[in-house]
Amino acid sequence: MATDEEPLDPGRRDVEKRWSDPRPYRAPTVYALAVIVLALVVLAVFAALGGDNRGLALAVPGVFLLGGIGALGTGIAVYTRGKPWVPWQGAGWFLLVLMLGALTVPYAAW
Repeated sequence: MATDEEPLDPGRRDVEKRWSDPRPYRAPTVYALAVIVLALVVLAVFAALGGDNRGLALAVPGVFLLGGIGALGTGIAVYTRGKPWVPWQGAGWFLLVLMLGALTVPYAAW
C-alpha cells in the first residue's frame, strides 16, 4: 500500500480517489462552465426572438449534447495519456443530464 509520500500511478490514483491536487479539476470545470454559458446565450437569443424559432430551440439541448460528448471524448484522450480522467467523465455526464432538462425547451417552439 502506498503512503502519502509515495507518488501513485494513474490507475491506482483513480481507484483510490486520492486527488488532493486541484489542477485535474480546473480544465473540466472551465469547459463545463463554458458550455453552460454558451447554452444560456443560445437560450437568451431564443427567448429574445419570441420563442418560436425551432432551430434555436433545438440548439439549446444540442449544445449540451455536443458538450457532453466532447467532455467524454476528452476524458478518453486524457486516460490514454495516463492522467486523471474521472473529472472529465463527471463533467460529461453533468452536461448530458443538463441536456435532459433542456429537452423541454423545444416544446416551447412547437
